[in-house]
Amino acid sequence: MEYNYIKALHLIFVITWFAGLFYIVRLFVYQIESAAKPSPEREILGEQLKLMARRLWYIITWPSMILATGFAIWLMVLRPFYISDAWMQVKLGFVVLLIIYHIKCHHYFLQLQRDEVKHSSNYMRLFNEGATIILFAVVFLVILKNAVNWIYGTLGIILFSVLIMLGYRFYKRIREGKSS
Repeated sequence: MEYNYIKALHLIFVITWFAGLFYIVRLFVYQIESAAKPSPEREILGEQLKLMARRLWYIITWPSMILATGFAIWLMVLRPFYISDAWMQVKLGFVVLLIIYHIKCHHYFLQLQRDEVKHSSNYMRLFNEGATIILFAVVFLVILKNAVNWIYGTLGIILFSVLIMLGYRFYKRIREGKSS
């Protein structure tokens, strides 16, 4: 019974962690775009977006990552035999990638809090898809477990990534067409 409660809490904080990761990068896009606006709009928007990002990052996203990870460790203590399953090992590899993505987001967050714009909004839109790819991979691994054919699964993730890139390029053309 304890296992199911811990698993539910783990899942809740994984969801809020991903929500924070998805939204923080959108805020980065808006911060970068606001930096190009004329004064006083630039300062007003910039300060509001920095405040929103700071609250999201420190009140929702970081605590969610810590709690999701803590509950995951607790689950592994309760069911240590899962670590020997191939699907779990691959999932943990994706979790490591997600933590690296989170740390990179923190790096961008700190830059933008200092008003340092080093990337374009288009770069951030594309960067935002990293969490989406990891989410799809982890969900399919957890649901399908040993039924996953690793070759098809890998090809599926690659195909999904290509579709995201094509969708991004299509969206970029539409945006550029509207601004002309």
